[in-house]
This record gives sequence, C-alpha cells and structure tokens, in this order.
Amino acid sequence: MEVSGRILVTGATGSMGAAAVETLAEAGHPVLMACRNLAKAEAVRADILSRFPQADLVIRPLDLSSMASVRQFADGLEKGSVQALFNNAGTISKCYSITEDGFENTLSVNYFGPWLLTCLLLPILPADARIVNMVSLTCRYVSLDETALQPTEKQFSQLGTYARAKRALLSFSLELARRYPSLRVNLADPGIVASNMIDLGHWYDPLADRLFKPLCKTPKAGVQPALRALAAAEGNRYYVGKGSRAIPGRYLDPALDVRIWAATEALISV
Repeated sequence: MEVSGRILVTGATGSMGAAAVETLAEAGHPVLMACRNLAKAEAVRADILSRFPQADLVIRPLDLSSMASVRQFADGLEKGSVQALFNNAGTISKCYSITEDGFENTLSVNYFGPWLLTCLLLPILPADARIVNMVSLTCRYVSLDETALQPTEKQFSQLGTYARAKRALLSFSLELARRYPSLRVNLADPGIVASNMIDLGHWYDPLADRLFKPLCKTPKAGVQPALRALAAAEGNRYYVGKGSRAIPGRYLDPALDVRIWAATEALISV
C-alpha cells in the first residue's frame, strides 16, 4: 500500500478495528486510532507494541454518538496529517435510545458520525485520498428512504435499524464518490464475524456462542476486505470475501443518494 501519513481507523479498539491496526502497524504504516474508550485503546496499543515495537500508533478520543465529539476530533487535525480514512466503527444498539443530538444511537454511530467526520476531513485529506466505509450484507434486506434516518421507537429494531444505517452509509459513499471523483472511495463487507457486535442481548446468546460463533469469521479474516480496499488504486468497488466487484446494481440509485445526502445535511450542519 503506497500511503504516506497516518491511516485513520475509527473503532480501533473493536475486534476488527484492533485487527486492522495491528496489520497496518506490522506493515509499517503509521495509524491514528480514533476511539471512544481511551483505557481500552491504550491496552490495544500496548499489546500491539509488545509485538511490533516500532509501530507508530497515536490515540485520539472520538465518540461517534456525539456530533460535538466528531467536530472536536476533526478540529484537532492538520492538513496532511491523515492520508487515508477507514470508517470501521459500528454498533448494534440493544434498545431504542436517542443521543444528545436527537439521533437514534445505532444511526448516529454507524451513519451520522461517519458522515460528518468524512465531510469535515475532506479539506485536510489529499485530493486522491483512500476512504473505506464498512458496510454489511444486511443492506440487501432493507429499503432506504429519508424517513429511515429518524425512526420512532415503534419503527426501531436491532438488526433492521442497523441494516438501514449501513445502507445509508453505502448511499453516502456512492454520492461522495460522485461529488469528489478524485477520491478513491471503496466499500468493504466483512461478512459474519465472531465479534461482540453479534451479541444481541437475547436469552439464546450463550447457545449462539457455542453453536454459531465457531462458524463465523475471525476478526482478522473479517477485516481483510477493508485492508485490500485501503490498498486499492481505484475506487467505486465493493470488497467482499477474497475479491472485489463493481457496486451491486441493487444499490445504484443516484436520485436516492442525492435525497439521503440532502436529508442528512438538513439534520447536520457541516
């Protein structure tokens, strides 16, 4: 990967985030770890340094459920300090909750936060920066319109709201690539990964841990599509499994992408 400067990884303390940071550090890339839990971030950093002492890892606080935190994070970065962005952080909220900004929490962390962060970083990123957004196979099972951005408690569901948040992030990625054609914007789908995110807080979770999780990908395997997307010389590709392909036709709706961008912009002032 020919990347100078730091690679920004959000959610760097999560299972796939930590795996991404370790792989990048092992390859000699300086990484900016954007994390909500600083104590956990320090532990991840120390663990990586114990095996790769020359790793260049910097930690900075970022809470994607707070737009104020996103703005403060972006304000602290200088032009040229970040060369690539991996929007990896994600969550599946167990119940309906509203953030300080009035957004449903799953949408805030998976969509609104990454949307604002990316937009705020555009002035300091290189014109041809690599941006990789982590999406999900669940996107194919939901529809998207402007109303999905602010679901009511009655409309909320764990997996449905998560899928729509990731579908909105996918829509943003496509419109971002259209508006800034020199950027190399790619999508990465990790598949089903054995991580804490699939612990949904149900009575059958312990059973799923025994029967289902052993069949899932490891975090290190799950993050490989994203790492290949970060290394890619081209954009507008969908990385999944061991390969990549053109963005699936089911997601190609430029008019929808424009409407979702406009609806988001009306809710968040960049």
